[in-house]
Amino acid sequence: MRVRIVDAFTRQPFGGNPAGVVLLEGPEWPPDAWLADVAKELGLPMTAFARPRAQGDPEADWDLRWLHPRGEERMCGHATLALAHVLAEDRGGPGRDRFATLSGIHAAEVAADGTITLDFPAARVSEAPCPEGLVAALGAAPEATFSTGPLRDVLAVYADESAVRALDPDMAALAEIARRDDMRQLVATAPAAAATGVDFVSRCFAPADGLPEDHVTGSAHTALGPYWGERLGRTTLRALQASAREGELGVELRGDRVLISGHAVTVLDGTLAPGH
Repeated sequence: MRVRIVDAFTRQPFGGNPAGVVLLEGPEWPPDAWLADVAKELGLPMTAFARPRAQGDPEADWDLRWLHPRGEERMCGHATLALAHVLAEDRGGPGRDRFATLSGIHAAEVAADGTITLDFPAARVSEAPCPEGLVAALGAAPEATFSTGPLRDVLAVYADESAVRALDPDMAALAEIARRDDMRQLVATAPAAAATGVDFVSRCFAPADGLPEDHVTGSAHTALGPYWGERLGRTTLRALQASAREGELGVELRGDRVLISGHAVTVLDGTLAPGH
């Protein structure tokens, strides 16, 4: 079984967010326990498992599941971008693929220059009270907080980029809040500093899922895009996720959809030992 590791939302190896990609054969999924074991063995923020649908299927080209070492996720941007990159490598050129997932049908298109564009549903963003204990856990009070509906992220908006970069959360306290409030992750965001070439920055914290800080989170931009689009009066934006492996993303708003774009690079290509 071939396994690849791809760094997503970057043009350079060891940047962006790493994801595993496993292309499966046959009409049936392997046992869930096997999928979980592979995800745990790889130990990456996420692994995409995809199996082909029947040729000419009118709904989708692939069935797609996302697993991390602690369980299964309903939506993941960076692993989908990594998968689209692998499919383009395998076919030797650009193309468009549709994926059937737990959160619906999503598409990815790879251009001739290697730019990969994901087509995801926009998340509903509405201002909400700051969760109890969040200011203490983050160490700095946001200007406002927002709910993202079924996405289950909380957006914490700060005045400037330096405030977001300076955050040093109490991860144990943040994990407790996330479990209490059924929060997927805390997304801190702010306008980008002037003359940086991007419109807004973010950082994403998911310690309840064993991921203190995610490197680059495509799915979070299904909410960040609509928020910043409305605030800035724009439908096309550039974003930077300011983690240690930071990554840059393009964001375009199209009605109830968000197009999220970036690049990827394969850093490892190997196989599972026979019998595993």
